[in-house]
Order: sequence, then structure tokens, then C-alpha cells
Amino acid sequence: MDVEEQAERFSKAFARLKEEIGKAIVGQDAVVNETLITIVAGGHALLEGVPGLGKTYLVRTLSEVLDIRFSRIQFTPDLMPADITGIDLIREDPGGGKRFEFQPGPIFANIVLADEINRATPKTQSAMLEAMQEHSVTTGGQVRRLTEPFFVLATQNPLEMEGTYPLPEAQLDRFFFKILVPFPNLGDLTSITTRTTGREAPKVSKIIGPKDLMAMRDFAREVPVAEPVLRYAMRVVLATHPESGESPERVRRLVSYGSSPRGAQALIQAGRIRALLAGRYSVSFDDIVESARPALRHRIILNFEGEAEGMGSDNLIDEIVRHVPRSNK
Repeated sequence: MDVEEQAERFSKAFARLKEEIGKAIVGQDAVVNETLITIVAGGHALLEGVPGLGKTYLVRTLSEVLDIRFSRIQFTPDLMPADITGIDLIREDPGGGKRFEFQPGPIFANIVLADEINRATPKTQSAMLEAMQEHSVTTGGQVRRLTEPFFVLATQNPLEMEGTYPLPEAQLDRFFFKILVPFPNLGDLTSITTRTTGREAPKVSKIIGPKDLMAMRDFAREVPVAEPVLRYAMRVVLATHPESGESPERVRRLVSYGSSPRGAQALIQAGRIRALLAGRYSVSFDDIVESARPALRHRIILNFEGEAEGMGSDNLIDEIVRHVPRSNK
């Protein structure tokens, strides 16, 4: 199969996933698109929005259109690390002997919904770090590999602060995209109410399985990135750092720390997928620009002055992509 046929199959499979999800999720095209890009890239997504916008429903619907194992973890202040990773139980043999047997926790799934992830203590949140980065869990001194593909889709409420624990920067950095879920417009709100108050709930079907999903991921990694586009993406990431000569004045004044190299990786991989969806087999400057907000917004840490001004990281990212020239000259 040549490259053109593979690219066509890729875009058709992606479109089928979006179409099937659209049977249950009204509107939110950008949210669905960015979530699917994260999944195909093999990353984790953090969905942020006020309660009732369908974040959990989106993840559950996604698990229904993908023929993979799904589990849900409801994060609460009393959740313990072992509740996520699993524990060793004492089992009694028929002969009367006793032995330890590992009971896997909900992290042992292909797609894990970490609902209201910022409600758990830092100790419990730390149990997610190894799984998200290494795709493995260490319990009782033994490293246990997670089944591929493996994704964490986490949700959090940006407004309520009582009883929540802000995610540490190291954990935020492990999310491929941070996706903001907006309130629906009048038309979408009407459709949501009509669908969800009827006699029958929307039903979706399985579209692709783990092998097809892994094949899409592998193919996307082969999309070439021209040197000027690659350098532009790297300069955008450098421009998020206040000490960099690439950064605009407001970044130097309002930012404490910029993006890690994971931000650069997310820009490039998301750009490759966007190129394929646009029918191209080469990443463009616009693919990088369109990926900049979700890839970098959670990787920019404002200083006191930036927080006091109420400056959003998205505004800074927009300024950065305008400030960084697309030419190396």
C-alpha cells in the first residue's frame, strides 16, 4: 500500500470516529477533534471545563467507539495510591498454604478516565506519574507493564477551589494536550436538551480496535517535517521562556517558566496528524500554529505580575506565534 492510500485510510478512519462520536456529543467539534488527535498521537489529555458540559460523557463515548478496555477512577480526597495501581492480596491454596496475589487496579486498562483528577491528594496523584510516562506500574518492587495502547483522559473543574489540589507541574507536563471545554451555544444547547430528555439515549458503535489505532499512530509518526517548519516550532517553544531572545516583551515580563521539550514534541506530532487530516503528507506552519494553544497552555507558568493582571496563557501563545518569524532569516 502506497503513502497516498495509507493517508486516505487514516483520514477516513478519523472521520468515522468523529461521525460516530457526533451521534452522542452535540457540537464541541474542536474538543472532539483535539481529543482524537491526542489519542492518535498516543498522548494523554486534560479536559477542563465547568460541571455539566459533557467531559465525562465524551470520554465514555470515546471508549465505546474504540474497541479497547475502559476504566474510570473517581478522584476524591480519600483516594489512596493502591486504589489506582492495585494491591497484593493474601490467597489461601487448597492445601492450606498462603501466597500473595496481585490484584490489578483500574489503571490496568487501555483508556483510563481520571474524573476530577484535582480532587485527590498529591500523594495519590503521584501514583499516575509512572503510568503516564513509562506505561508501567511498580508495586511490591515489581515493574508491571501496562497494555498498549494506554491513554489517560483526565477532567477537572477550573472554578471550584475548595477540596481540590492543583496538579503539580511535572504531572501537567505529561499531558499531551490541555483541552478547554466551552459552554454550548443556543443551537447546541437546544439539541443537547432534546437528545437527553427523550425516551432513548443515543447509541454508538465500535469503529476501530487497538491494532488499527496503533497503526494510525505509527503512520502519523512517518509524516515528514521540513526543516523551516521544524525550526519554527522549536522557536515557538523557546519563545515561551522569558530568558530567551526569541520571546516577546510580555512573555519576558509576565512568565516565570516556559514549556518543556514535551511541548515541542506535542507541537510536531499534532502537526503531523493535522496535516494528514487536511490531505497533506507534509507539516505546514499553520499546523503548528493550530496546535500551539492546546500543546503549550498548561506548560507556561505565569509569575506574580502575570497572575495579578489576569493574563491567560492563550493570549501569550497567540502573541508568540505572531512574534516568531516563519523564516530563518
